[in-house]
Amino acid sequence: MKHEVVETNLGLMIPLIILVVSFGGLAEIVPLFFQKSVTEPIEGLTPLTAVQLEGRDIYIREGCHVCHTQMIRPFRSETERYGPYSVAGEFVYDHPFLWGSKRTGPDLARVGNKYSDAWQRAHLYNPRDVVPESNMPAFPWLFSQKLDASQTAAKMTGLRRVGVPYADEDIAGAAEAVEGKYEIEALVEYLQQLGTVRSGRERG
Repeated sequence: MKHEVVETNLGLMIPLIILVVSFGGLAEIVPLFFQKSVTEPIEGLTPLTAVQLEGRDIYIREGCHVCHTQMIRPFRSETERYGPYSVAGEFVYDHPFLWGSKRTGPDLARVGNKYSDAWQRAHLYNPRDVVPESNMPAFPWLFSQKLDASQTAAKMTGLRRVGVPYADEDIAGAAEAVEGKYEIEALVEYLQQLGTVRSGRERG
């Protein structure tokens, strides 16, 4: 039997397994690149502002994505707690995406405008002041460190090359928009826009 030849020959079986898995993976993944629901932004989605972009980098730098996911699964237990489930079109401008898989803290996909700016600042300065049972670390240095405006325009230029639709005027005004702001301001601005396009919470 031909299958016995394969099953008894490790040198032949391993390449064939790799070949089959590769073709199966391509058959699953490649079609996604052509689905509009995956590749096109949802209605109302706009790129992050210069300040929000710097806030996202601080979010990554401080490891917030390690303990907080940004992806709500399509299950009742998730949508009742966090809001509408996540769709691919919300993340087309994210490089890299921050979906995550571990929730030491709650999911933040819809945290935008759920709390006031003052609450977010107090929470980041000392989480236990507003959530006594929290095990989240404090980030007091964000209140004294200012943003570095020298690289913001370059970041936006790089993102435009991979499809984020930043206009020339956005890039030209990036340094001015960021100059003089504290890191806490940028991080709060980033948090306050998370998920607002789909959750329907707008700033008042």
